[in-house]
Amino acid sequence: MSDTKASPAAGSLPGEPPGGRRALAVWGVGVAVYFVAVIFRTSLGVAGLDAVDRFGVNASALSTFSILQLLVYAGMQIPVGLLVDRLGTKKVLGLGALLFTAGQLGFALSPTYGTALASRALLGCGDALTFISVLRLGTRWFPARRGPLVGQFAGLAGMAGNLVSTLVIARLLHGVGWTAAFAGSALAGAVVFVLLVLFLKDHPEGHEPQPVPHQGAAYVRRQIAASWREPGTRLGMWVHFTTQFPAMVFLLLWGMPFLVEAQGLSRATAGELLTLVVLSNMAVGLVYGQIVARHHGARLPLALGTVAATALLWAATLAHPADTAPMWLLIVLCTVLGACGPASMIGFDFARPANPPERQGTASGITNMGGFIASMTTLFAIGVLLDATGGDYTVAFSAVFLLQALGVVQILRLRGRAVRRERERLVAGRVETVHVPA
Repeated sequence: MSDTKASPAAGSLPGEPPGGRRALAVWGVGVAVYFVAVIFRTSLGVAGLDAVDRFGVNASALSTFSILQLLVYAGMQIPVGLLVDRLGTKKVLGLGALLFTAGQLGFALSPTYGTALASRALLGCGDALTFISVLRLGTRWFPARRGPLVGQFAGLAGMAGNLVSTLVIARLLHGVGWTAAFAGSALAGAVVFVLLVLFLKDHPEGHEPQPVPHQGAAYVRRQIAASWREPGTRLGMWVHFTTQFPAMVFLLLWGMPFLVEAQGLSRATAGELLTLVVLSNMAVGLVYGQIVARHHGARLPLALGTVAATALLWAATLAHPADTAPMWLLIVLCTVLGACGPASMIGFDFARPANPPERQGTASGITNMGGFIASMTTLFAIGVLLDATGGDYTVAFSAVFLLQALGVVQILRLRGRAVRRERERLVAGRVETVHVPA
């Protein structure tokens, strides 16, 4: 006599969290923290030209703000993943909220370039603690089959934060001034910290994770090594690397100067195009999340298709024979750039099934490093090339194509091994769940 257990495709596995309204409420608190972190992260994107005047810096020094912020962010991703696996979401998110709020307030009050740099580094440190924590919170409160949608909705919340930067902080900046705009926005960090303390829980009752024994540096090395050995983790990192950075660079710093100085647009029109990138991101995120949740085989075609479309539109814009590109082309470019964020989330959909629950934070941290390393590298390259060429944006933005080419080569190299390994795991899981002796 035998019992037949449901296969993973049939519904929630035994022991999986059920989701539901309570899960949405708790997860929503975590998402609110990430939402505010993104507002603070991207607030410099609408203040770049103001920062040049306030601190008297050139393009390279201006890019250092974002480079340092992303350097801290990227460098902390693996430690953050380990911290989340070890300490849980609430403690890590709470620390992140305190740090990014202090960084935003410090940036508002900074009288010199040096103190402003230190404040952005502190902000980047707090920001680094948020996204991996929110992804982990989603895996603890929702069934695994909801993973792609939960991840895309988290990215959607981030884009909503970016939208607040382009629509609200930009207006505050030119209405009430630098100090009042940045200090006033820091109040949002205090609000989400209070909500987190009062309402956030790491997991639903009855779904506590197995305790992980702490074994010092040896435990850390094993977690990182085991995650890195998985082809799916590395493929996820390179997908994130290749897809995220064009839009990140555009929104975080160089989009506004490019549209105003190279394309001759007014700040208002440039702000509308930045807003279009964000709105496109939100719309595409919903579509990509639904497609990937239903058809895992669509992951690589979506990611590579986004890279190809982005490269094509950048090339058409930069190589346009006129001094400035026509408005219709800039609109199409910004619409396509909006797909970069949702495409980068596909990286997590390769890393997630490649790792067991106790390594999800570490694997997500490795994956999340990809896009931010690419963004940091491109921000630096554009700043240096602008200074070296006297402000030639065509040469400076050509750096985008080099990093895209590197990423595509790595994706094509890893895709076969990652897909085979994932298929082997799926087959093994089905064997274990069928015809178990009573």
